[in-house]
Amino acid sequence: MLTIGALADRQALRHALDDWLTRHGLALVHHHPDDALPGSYWGAPEAGVRGATLHVRDDTPLHSLLHEACHVVCSRAAGRGNFDRNAGGDDAEETAVCALQLLVAEALPGLGWRRLARDMDAWGYRFVVGSTTAWFRRDVVDARSWLVRRGLTPAGCA
Repeated sequence: MLTIGALADRQALRHALDDWLTRHGLALVHHHPDDALPGSYWGAPEAGVRGATLHVRDDTPLHSLLHEACHVVCSRAAGRGNFDRNAGGDDAEETAVCALQLLVAEALPGLGWRRLARDMDAWGYRFVVGSTTAWFRRDVVDARSWLVRRGLTPAGCA
């Protein structure tokens, strides 16, 4: 699983990720290895979010950071603004978050949606059709529609 710590060897990916976060008004705070992560729904090492600040450690999976960042973006688009720990929203928004994180991954150099999908599956994401890849290829229509209705099309999100 690709972690935040592994980005030190992937400068182009790290810079593109930092640029994407900045474009969306998100700040990234990097914590020490044994620190708890403020705003983490699942607990460390999973990324945390408080307001527009994402909290990570070197062992935080990249898919977790992208998921929480996309929650903030989607929460704002749904009119709820920033949040602390729990984005709220409904199932349609949750699947839109998953779709958005894959679309963002595709736009990041050296990552791509397929790599992120494998990491999501390894973590335990499950969809009605099975794997993340199967869902993204065959059943993502409603999630994409949710994103398009809120102006979060691929060109506008990546």
